[in-house]
Amino acid sequence: MNDTPNTTPLDTSPLSTTVGLLAGKVAFITGAGRGIGAAAARLFAREGARVLLAARTEAQLKTVTEEIRAAGGTADHVVCDLADAASVRAAVDRAVELYGRLDVAFNNGATIQQPGPMDQLPEADFDHVYAVNLRGPWLAMNAEVAAIRATAGTGAIVNNSSVGSLMGNPELPAYGAMKRAVNSLTESAAVTYGPEGIRVNAIAPGSTLTEMIREWEEASPGVVERITTHTPLRRAADPAEIAQAAAWLLSDRASYVTGTVLRVDGGLRA
Repeated sequence: MNDTPNTTPLDTSPLSTTVGLLAGKVAFITGAGRGIGAAAARLFAREGARVLLAARTEAQLKTVTEEIRAAGGTADHVVCDLADAASVRAAVDRAVELYGRLDVAFNNGATIQQPGPMDQLPEADFDHVYAVNLRGPWLAMNAEVAAIRATAGTGAIVNNSSVGSLMGNPELPAYGAMKRAVNSLTESAAVTYGPEGIRVNAIAPGSTLTEMIREWEEASPGVVERITTHTPLRRAADPAEIAQAAAWLLSDRASYVTGTVLRVDGGLRA
């Protein structure tokens, strides 16, 4: 009998194995042609998800989709108008048609308003902000819950809100109001669908270097500097940084997180 101690490690495999944050999942992303949505599409694909990009502008969607495929990811795109209920439902259904299931969704698409006091905003503009920024996510969540329930069974949804929803927003009053309502829908959905294993959260980005904020800067010169001056990190976010927060909330690493509005604002509301 050999009594020599066995000093050979029981597990000789590498100490760590890289597994994508969203490996094996099918992800649906609105507003995916540019900004935070495009950054999220690229990130989700790198993290192992099969992604369906949705937005109104096909040329932008095609560009991002081709970038993802060139990098070895799995992606496709569908034209979708968040103000059109049939278009939203068809886009979500397309994810199931392509990939056989839906696991996670990032409702990022939104429109901006002309900055200024609320009494100077035309009624038609208010209605458009409502249709895209509030009714759109409501339509999307309804379709996504149905698709997750019918295929994956459980899953997660993240809505893109705004730090501007957490305070008075005199320059973007309609935008802030719709985003605050999105927070409420998020919390209600989390309570409603949590028992089924469907998590629903939101992120509230601060100043982020997207086309939308550049349009705001053009209309209100100096607004980005004013925001960053009051931001402890003293800078605006890159869209990829916001996408990272959404990816984590959609992943199984956030499996006990639901009903939260996560500030990703550089400390602006601290």
